[in-house]
Amino acid sequence: MTNLRVALAQTNSTVGAIDANAEALFEQCRRAHDAGAHLVLTPELALTGYPMEDLALRQSFVARSAQVCAEFAGRLAEAGLGELVVALGHLDSTDAVHAPGRRTPAPQNKVAVLHRGRVVASYAKHHLPDYGVFDESRYFHPGNEFLVVTVRGVDVGFAICEDLWRHDGPVVAARETGVGLLAVLNASPYEAKKDDTRGELVGRRASEAGCALAYVNLVGGQDELVFDGDSMINSPSGELLARGPQFVEELLVADLDLPASRLRSADDSGPRAESRGTSGMAIVRHHLTDAGPPPATPVPAVQYPPLDDLAEVWSALTLGLRDYCRKSGIADVWIGLSGGIDSTLVAALACDALGPEHVHGVSNPSAWSTEHSRSDAAALAEATGLDYSTIPIAPLVDAFHQAVELDGLAAENVQARIRGVLWMALSNQGDGSGRYGGPSIVLACSNKSELAVGYTTMYGDSVGGFAPLKDVPKTLVWELARWRNAEAVRRSETPPIPENAISKPPSAELRPGQQDTDSLPPYEVLDPIIDHYVESDLSLDEIVAEGFDRELVLRITRMVDRAEYKRRQFPPGTKISFRAFGRDRRLPIVNGWRDS
Repeated sequence: MTNLRVALAQTNSTVGAIDANAEALFEQCRRAHDAGAHLVLTPELALTGYPMEDLALRQSFVARSAQVCAEFAGRLAEAGLGELVVALGHLDSTDAVHAPGRRTPAPQNKVAVLHRGRVVASYAKHHLPDYGVFDESRYFHPGNEFLVVTVRGVDVGFAICEDLWRHDGPVVAARETGVGLLAVLNASPYEAKKDDTRGELVGRRASEAGCALAYVNLVGGQDELVFDGDSMINSPSGELLARGPQFVEELLVADLDLPASRLRSADDSGPRAESRGTSGMAIVRHHLTDAGPPPATPVPAVQYPPLDDLAEVWSALTLGLRDYCRKSGIADVWIGLSGGIDSTLVAALACDALGPEHVHGVSNPSAWSTEHSRSDAAALAEATGLDYSTIPIAPLVDAFHQAVELDGLAAENVQARIRGVLWMALSNQGDGSGRYGGPSIVLACSNKSELAVGYTTMYGDSVGGFAPLKDVPKTLVWELARWRNAEAVRRSETPPIPENAISKPPSAELRPGQQDTDSLPPYEVLDPIIDHYVESDLSLDEIVAEGFDRELVLRITRMVDRAEYKRRQFPPGTKISFRAFGRDRRLPIVNGWRDS
């Protein structure tokens, strides 16, 4: 057995910020060197960020990624870090024709192996996913070579993300070549409870490959996606040896005792290609460094405990909001505070994500607003410390009605749209020219349940630059509110969410005595129907078979179908479910299909 000290650089990259990403990755490599690591693994496409979407089709972007990758190798050597073997996820190209009418070179999702100032080898992703949020065959040309690099006398094979989720290809090649370690670079987006599925997968694939497996994952928010880190190392039997934290950057370092290479020696250091096995992949080998003495001071394996389910979702939502603002240069956020549970929860999330000094809440009472709505909003502001102001809208509503006569739903929606105009105007004051001193956006507060059935007013409560609850069903909104208050108590802090905001019946307060249940079934009934229809694509009959009233299911599914045009105009928001509106669920607006 041979000792190999591996460092997993769980990094938060920004799409397109190649130079800034390189700086962050370089510091991770410096830390790994100081920790005595022999091999550093970075996440999938860590140099460019992920997903870069159509940026991958710009030849200038691909060329810059390849250039910085080569310069990174030289910079490591100049800084005295050249003996590190660094696996760098980056965007490169191949001369192969990717698609008809598409110019060459074709982009490839690659890992480059850097050593002694050079890019000594590379591996291109074999399996390209085209489901859920992924469109990789649109952008990348697949590779068909399995790379084996001998590092400190240990054969290390490489794979990239989806390569691990498939049972064939690289996993089979790893077993056939007898590698001691399979290094997998990942940009695996978060979904609720996905860490359980992922952990089971990594253990199973390690056992199938017959080798230790090091899984390094991206962390951070990118548009609607959030990456949770949760990097890990498993033994050949599938046992978890080390695990990184969730939702924060970390350098996970571990000592591994691995089988020595049986195939190469220091006297034969050039690359060698082998014939294909049952994996169908050509095997390419590079010998870099021989085995060395074990370290004088071993590094103890660290296993960060996983978060519980609600803490995990809260962490995903706060990180998604924080990085959306931070990476976009947004300083402050504005929230219309109605005293209801949705805007209250969004405000609490924003305070955790950005700090209360960057959160501005504004109450816009109308003639129909209840006193507790105003007092609950004020209590939230006092508990969190966010900036709070009140602008009554009754005079503006009266002025509108003097210009045009409206009644019914149209009159109700005027109130919501006047509020939306005020929030956007206040946010515009944060463009650097007003008193708030920096760019700002409005946060839309609608939840997934409302968005599903269209229970949101376009250009009213739907306005904004980001929607933190876009993928959060109403029943989960209440669960998160209770969890956040309990967490505050656990920390001996003031609970941020007024209890009345949680317990009172939800209402838009656009007419006297209005409640959500006037238009919708109770959310405890509505949310499971939406889940069956949206998440699982069940038919009307299949949902009814789950125990729901047929007429109710028909009404709700028709509401979901009719609201597609609203969802197309809704702001982005953090994905936490298996199927979020937007990147995941793509249906035509004009749609004559009816399942009845």
